[in-house]
Amino acid sequence: MLTKSQIKLITSLKQKKFRTQHQLFVVEGIKVVQEFLNSDYELEDIFAVDYRFSHYNEKFTLVDFKDLAKISGFSTPNKVLDTFKIPKPQAIDWSALVVALDNVNDPGNLGTIIRLCDWFGVENLVCSEDTVNCYNPKVVQASMGSHTRVNISYVDLKMTLPSVSNCIGAFMDGDSIYDHSLPQTGVIVLGNEANGISKDVEGLVNTRLSIPRFGTLKQAESLNVANAAAIILSEFKRNSTET
Repeated sequence: MLTKSQIKLITSLKQKKFRTQHQLFVVEGIKVVQEFLNSDYELEDIFAVDYRFSHYNEKFTLVDFKDLAKISGFSTPNKVLDTFKIPKPQAIDWSALVVALDNVNDPGNLGTIIRLCDWFGVENLVCSEDTVNCYNPKVVQASMGSHTRVNISYVDLKMTLPSVSNCIGAFMDGDSIYDHSLPQTGVIVLGNEANGISKDVEGLVNTRLSIPRFGTLKQAESLNVANAAAIILSEFKRNSTET
């Protein structure tokens, strides 16, 4: 059974300031929870409607669906909800291919990009300080456990990128990615959903790439940033495989 203090704490973790204060975040759903339990993330508490996780002993609390609904972010709770401790930042490996996000605001986009990094073997994702928080519950859900295999960092891009020799930005007016020789290392910068890469960060980019539009009319305004990330990462990895 849940206590009032537990309900208050867990529901507060929907907000960044309380996640920062308590250094905790929420994970829901059997598949995603299992991904985190099998990783280096440190479990704080686990609440479930059956005994499949009861071997976590003092961290385990059996609840019914009514109680789970009080703390869940889902309209229909998914049997289990965990809280995990937010890990300390890890060093960024700049010697490999890195993705950098400049003011990406949508939690679903960030979660999908984390999952794409995992899929394409990009181990380091660097976010500007105004990018949505990676432990937002919607981000965690959209990433489907890929947090556990991608090192996510928040930095001041204007201070960090000048030290990077190969900084590649995605723009509407860049060179076609299909006609460009793509490096196997460097930083790929993706910008805000509405405004693209900010002017300050744009000035630090030394290679401008774009995904060309096809078709007769070519009137689509732009690609969703997560869709663009999928195409760009696929091309970089295809290029590295062929070389």
